[in-house]
Amino acid sequence: MGRYGPMYGPDLTFLGVPRCDPTDVDSYAGADVVIVGAPFDGGTSFRSGARFGPMAMRQACYLPHDGSRPSLALRVDALMDLKVLDAGDVEMYSGDVERSIAALEAAVYAVAASGAIPVVLGGDHTIALPDATGVARQLGFGRVSMVHFDAHADTGDMTFGSLYGHGQPMRRLIESGAVRGDRFLQIGLRGYWPEPPTLDWMAAHRMRSYEMTEVVLRGLDECLSEVFAVAVDGCDGVFLSVDVDVVDPGMAPGTGTPEPGGLTARQLLDAVRRCAYELPIVGVDVVEVSPPYDHADITAFLGNRVVLETLSAIARRRRDASTGGPPWDPLQPLLDGR
Repeated sequence: MGRYGPMYGPDLTFLGVPRCDPTDVDSYAGADVVIVGAPFDGGTSFRSGARFGPMAMRQACYLPHDGSRPSLALRVDALMDLKVLDAGDVEMYSGDVERSIAALEAAVYAVAASGAIPVVLGGDHTIALPDATGVARQLGFGRVSMVHFDAHADTGDMTFGSLYGHGQPMRRLIESGAVRGDRFLQIGLRGYWPEPPTLDWMAAHRMRSYEMTEVVLRGLDECLSEVFAVAVDGCDGVFLSVDVDVVDPGMAPGTGTPEPGGLTARQLLDAVRRCAYELPIVGVDVVEVSPPYDHADITAFLGNRVVLETLSAIARRRRDASTGGPPWDPLQPLLDGR
């Protein structure tokens, strides 16, 4: 760990935020957020390339990489108002999944134990297992709920003879006890997988999945409000896991398993903003950005903005809590001054 993309891209941090040394706890003491790269795609079942995702999301922006990004909507500058550091990439070898996820879990746990929020740039969705486990090791197994945006449930059992892969992390998290099945909330599912036995397993563990037809009929906001009520019931924090394939591939083509008929990019950004403003977020990952299949960096830009929306909402949540002022109103006039 501690590399800044020597194998997969240029030597840079997320939009120019300061670096920290993951082997030196003092270097990220007092941090609010630590960015961690997870360049792993050894768990893919269709198209690889997500190991290039962390590099792409770090640099995908047309503005100067100066460690500042004032949010027009939220009226905060997350990269300045929060202490955000970048720990570089965990060394992950796609040919050895068990070694790779062990290294990532250790890195995420170290960040969580320091009091900072780990924000992990993937990588394929295999990494959700070590990411959420690392946070749960700090807060307690069963004390962290999961809000999961994805086209796929990722609750498979064995794939290609392996227990680990990007279609299985959510089952492994529930089986281990790191996350309770009845506090596991999935949004945006669609398509033609998983098969009935896996759906039966999900139902037996009381998972709640919002398939796209339900999201369309009821409205995303209504579904999210229901999700939030469950996510904070009996849990101390929420892990937010965002697979970019939750978005329709017309707006996010650079991903490994595209499924037509998803959310719009605008819907995803609004949703993660609500999550991070209304929920006690304790960990985040953004996964399945696969630059080899991207066009004009569309998907990399979306992944970058998912991170920024999340950080900006966390900053605004903390500011409003510290000042005791009224909650942020998305309809407030732009020049209101608040």
